Amino acid sequence: LAILALDKDYNYNIVSSGPLYKDHRIVDDYIEISFKNVGSGLTSKGKLKNFEIAGLNKKFYEATAKIVGNKVRVHSKKIKKPKHVRYAWKNWVEASLFNKDGLPGSSFQSDY
Repeated sequence: LAILALDKDYNYNIVSSGPLYKDHRIVDDYIEISFKNVGSGLTSKGKLKNFEIAGLNKKFYEATAKIVGNKVRVHSKKIKKPKHVRYAWKNWVEASLFNKDGLPGSSFQSDY
């Protein structure tokens, strides 16, 4: 909260949030996710986890994810034509996506 106050109320020019979902695009059999608030770039603490993708039926499956530049690419062998993506969509998950400023990415689901 202190970081948010410094940024929003006291006009410090600092990154006050972790990565926030911006949009995604479908490329062949994977989804590429863009984020706001990447700060100095994206990073992970260990392996990226808690990403899921779904097709048109919105049945989500666990997916592998990797950081490519300031985007995340998500893929699952169970989904041939991905349409939707989500991250940390359960109550008990630990963050694995961060910006290089140390702030965690927020959970999201792309179709809401």
